[in-house]
Amino acid sequence: MEKTNWTVYSLRIELLHIKPFIWRRVWIPSDTVLQRLHKIIQVCMGWEDYHLHEFRIGEQRYAVPSPEDFDRDLKDERGQRLDRLLLPGISEFLYLYDFGDGWEHRIVVEDQQVPRGLWSYPVCVAGERACPPEDVGGPPGYDDFVRAMRDQYPHPDPQADEDDDASEEDALAVGWIGGFYDPEGFDANAVNIKLAKMRKRSK
Repeated sequence: MEKTNWTVYSLRIELLHIKPFIWRRVWIPSDTVLQRLHKIIQVCMGWEDYHLHEFRIGEQRYAVPSPEDFDRDLKDERGQRLDRLLLPGISEFLYLYDFGDGWEHRIVVEDQQVPRGLWSYPVCVAGERACPPEDVGGPPGYDDFVRAMRDQYPHPDPQADEDDDASEEDALAVGWIGGFYDPEGFDANAVNIKLAKMRKRSK
Protein backbone atom coordinates (compact mmCIF):
# COMPACT_ATOMS: atom_id res chain seq x y z
CA MET A 1 0.00 0.00 0.00
CA GLU A 2 1.33 3.43 -0.94
CA LYS A 3 1.80 6.03 1.73
CA THR A 4 -0.58 8.96 1.83
CA ASN A 5 -0.43 12.36 3.52
CA TRP A 6 3.34 12.43 3.81
CA THR A 7 5.88 15.11 3.02
CA VAL A 8 9.54 15.34 2.08
CA TYR A 9 12.33 16.98 4.07
CA SER A 10 15.18 18.68 2.26
CA LEU A 11 18.23 18.06 4.44
CA ARG A 12 21.64 19.65 4.01
CA ILE A 13 24.37 17.45 5.50
CA GLU A 14 27.56 19.36 6.31
CA LEU A 15 30.78 17.73 7.49
CA LEU A 16 32.12 20.06 10.18
CA HIS A 17 35.71 21.15 10.86
CA ILE A 18 36.71 20.68 7.19
CA LYS A 19 37.55 23.49 4.76
CA PRO A 20 36.37 23.84 2.08
CA PHE A 21 32.94 22.43 2.96
CA ILE A 22 32.05 18.83 2.20
CA TRP A 23 28.26 18.72 1.96
CA ARG A 24 25.24 16.92 0.49
CA ARG A 25 21.59 17.81 -0.07
CA VAL A 26 19.19 14.89 0.24
CA TRP A 27 15.40 14.66 0.03
CA ILE A 28 13.87 12.05 2.32
CA PRO A 29 10.34 11.10 3.46
CA SER A 30 9.49 12.97 6.64
CA ASP A 31 8.54 9.71 8.40
CA THR A 32 12.03 8.22 7.93
CA VAL A 33 13.28 6.52 11.09
CA LEU A 34 16.72 7.37 12.46
CA GLN A 35 18.19 3.95 11.78
CA ARG A 36 17.37 4.36 8.08
CA LEU A 37 18.55 7.98 8.08
CA HIS A 38 21.91 6.72 9.33
CA LYS A 39 22.19 4.44 6.29
CA ILE A 40 21.13 7.26 3.96
CA ILE A 41 23.80 9.57 5.39
CA GLN A 42 26.43 6.86 5.01
CA VAL A 43 25.58 6.39 1.34
CA CYS A 44 25.26 10.09 0.51
CA MET A 45 28.47 11.11 2.23
CA GLY A 46 30.47 8.09 1.07
CA TRP A 47 31.24 6.46 4.41
CA GLU A 48 31.53 2.66 4.72
CA ASP A 49 29.60 2.16 8.00
CA TYR A 50 32.62 0.69 9.78
CA HIS A 51 32.09 2.53 13.07
CA LEU A 52 29.55 3.53 15.71
CA HIS A 53 27.33 6.56 15.26
CA GLU A 54 25.00 8.79 17.24
CA PHE A 55 22.32 11.43 16.61
CA ARG A 56 21.87 14.47 18.83
CA ILE A 57 18.49 16.11 18.40
CA GLY A 58 17.62 18.86 20.83
CA GLU A 59 18.85 17.70 24.22
CA GLN A 60 18.51 14.00 23.44
CA ARG A 61 21.02 11.48 22.11
CA TYR A 62 19.97 8.53 19.92
CA ALA A 63 21.85 5.44 18.78
CA VAL A 64 21.60 1.66 18.80
CA PRO A 65 22.41 0.85 22.46
CA SER A 66 25.09 -1.72 23.15
CA PRO A 67 24.34 -4.28 25.90
CA GLU A 68 28.04 -4.17 26.82
CA ASP A 69 28.05 -0.40 27.30
CA PHE A 70 24.58 0.70 28.35
CA ASP A 71 24.15 4.44 28.58
CA ARG A 72 21.07 5.65 30.45
CA ASP A 73 21.14 8.98 28.61
CA LEU A 74 21.05 7.26 25.22
CA LYS A 75 17.72 6.45 23.57
CA ASP A 76 17.32 3.62 21.08
CA GLU A 77 17.16 5.17 17.59
CA ARG A 78 15.21 2.25 16.14
CA GLY A 79 11.63 3.20 15.35
CA GLN A 80 12.23 6.90 16.05
CA ARG A 81 10.58 8.88 13.24
CA LEU A 82 12.23 12.11 12.21
CA ASP A 83 8.95 14.03 11.88
CA ARG A 84 8.13 13.20 15.50
CA LEU A 85 11.54 14.27 16.77
CA LEU A 86 11.82 17.61 15.00
CA LEU A 87 9.78 19.60 17.48
CA PRO A 88 8.97 23.28 16.86
CA GLY A 89 12.16 25.30 17.05
CA ILE A 90 14.44 22.44 15.98
CA SER A 91 15.76 23.19 12.52
CA GLU A 92 19.06 21.35 12.72
CA PHE A 93 20.70 18.47 14.57
CA LEU A 94 23.99 16.56 14.75
CA TYR A 95 25.10 13.20 13.43
CA LEU A 96 28.35 11.83 14.87
CA TYR A 97 30.27 9.03 13.16
CA ASP A 98 33.43 7.18 14.21
CA PHE A 99 34.10 8.36 17.75
CA GLY A 100 37.82 7.74 17.28
CA ASP A 101 38.21 10.05 14.28
CA GLY A 102 35.39 12.27 15.59
CA TRP A 103 33.45 13.13 12.44
CA GLU A 104 30.64 15.59 13.19
CA HIS A 105 27.89 16.35 10.68
CA ARG A 106 25.43 19.20 10.99
CA ILE A 107 22.09 18.34 9.40
CA VAL A 108 20.01 21.39 8.52
CA VAL A 109 16.31 21.03 7.73
CA GLU A 110 16.09 23.42 4.79
CA ASP A 111 12.53 22.80 3.65
CA GLN A 112 9.48 20.57 3.87
CA GLN A 113 7.64 19.95 0.61
CA VAL A 114 5.02 17.84 -1.11
CA PRO A 115 6.43 14.74 -2.86
CA ARG A 116 7.05 15.13 -6.57
CA GLY A 117 5.18 12.76 -8.83
CA LEU A 118 7.19 9.80 -10.16
CA TRP A 119 10.14 10.62 -7.90
CA SER A 120 11.54 7.94 -5.60
CA TYR A 121 12.92 8.85 -2.20
CA PRO A 122 15.45 9.20 -0.71
CA VAL A 123 17.36 11.03 -3.42
CA CYS A 124 20.55 13.07 -3.35
CA VAL A 125 20.09 16.25 -5.40
CA ALA A 126 23.37 18.13 -4.79
CA GLY A 127 26.71 18.02 -3.06
CA GLU A 128 30.34 19.02 -3.25
CA ARG A 129 33.67 17.28 -2.67
CA ALA A 130 34.65 13.75 -1.82
CA CYS A 131 34.17 12.05 1.50
CA PRO A 132 37.37 11.56 3.52
CA PRO A 133 38.70 8.01 3.58
CA GLU A 134 37.77 5.87 6.56
CA ASP A 135 40.28 5.87 9.45
CA VAL A 136 42.23 8.81 8.04
CA GLY A 137 42.55 10.39 11.50
CA GLY A 138 39.71 12.91 11.66
CA PRO A 139 39.93 16.48 10.33
CA PRO A 140 43.67 16.95 11.16
CA GLY A 141 44.58 13.62 9.60
CA TYR A 142 42.50 14.40 6.54
CA ASP A 143 44.27 17.75 6.05
CA ASP A 144 47.63 15.97 6.16
CA PHE A 145 46.37 13.27 3.80
CA VAL A 146 45.09 15.75 1.18
CA ARG A 147 48.38 17.64 1.30
CA ALA A 148 50.32 14.42 0.84
CA MET A 149 48.19 13.40 -2.14
CA ARG A 150 48.68 16.79 -3.78
CA ASP A 151 52.42 16.50 -3.29
CA GLN A 152 52.38 13.09 -4.97
CA TYR A 153 50.06 14.15 -7.80
CA PRO A 154 50.87 17.82 -8.53
CA HIS A 155 49.36 17.54 -12.03
CA PRO A 156 45.69 17.04 -13.02
CA ASP A 157 46.69 13.79 -14.76
CA PRO A 158 47.23 11.06 -12.14
CA GLN A 159 49.45 9.26 -14.69
CA ALA A 160 51.86 12.22 -14.84
CA ASP A 161 55.38 11.84 -13.46
CA GLU A 162 55.47 11.96 -9.68
CA ASP A 163 57.19 14.80 -7.87
CA ASP A 164 60.76 13.72 -7.19
CA ASP A 165 60.73 15.79 -4.00
CA ALA A 166 57.70 13.99 -2.52
CA SER A 167 58.39 12.67 0.95
CA GLU A 168 58.28 9.08 2.14
CA GLU A 169 55.22 10.05 4.22
CA ASP A 170 53.47 11.22 1.06
CA ALA A 171 54.28 7.95 -0.67
CA LEU A 172 52.83 6.02 2.24
CA ALA A 173 49.59 8.03 1.94
CA VAL A 174 49.30 7.08 -1.72
CA GLY A 175 49.98 3.43 -0.93
CA TRP A 176 47.41 3.44 1.87
CA ILE A 177 44.58 4.78 -0.30
CA GLY A 178 45.61 2.57 -3.21
CA GLY A 179 46.21 5.30 -5.78
CA PHE A 180 44.77 8.61 -6.88
CA TYR A 181 42.32 10.49 -4.64
CA ASP A 182 40.50 13.63 -5.81
CA PRO A 183 39.23 15.68 -2.84
CA GLU A 184 37.03 17.69 -5.22
CA GLY A 185 35.35 14.62 -6.69
CA PHE A 186 31.62 14.00 -6.11
CA ASP A 187 29.17 12.07 -8.30
CA ALA A 188 25.49 12.46 -7.35
CA ASN A 189 24.50 9.91 -9.99
CA ALA A 190 26.67 7.23 -8.37
CA VAL A 191 25.16 8.07 -4.98
CA ASN A 192 21.62 7.75 -6.33
CA ILE A 193 22.37 4.36 -7.87
CA LYS A 194 23.34 3.18 -4.37
CA LEU A 195 20.21 4.75 -2.85
CA ALA A 196 18.08 2.96 -5.46
CA LYS A 197 19.65 -0.35 -4.42
CA MET A 198 18.88 0.52 -0.80
CA ARG A 199 15.22 1.14 -1.64
CA LYS A 200 14.99 -2.22 -3.41
CA ARG A 201 16.47 -4.07 -0.42
CA SER A 202 13.97 -2.45 1.94
CA LYS A 203 10.92 -3.55 -0.07
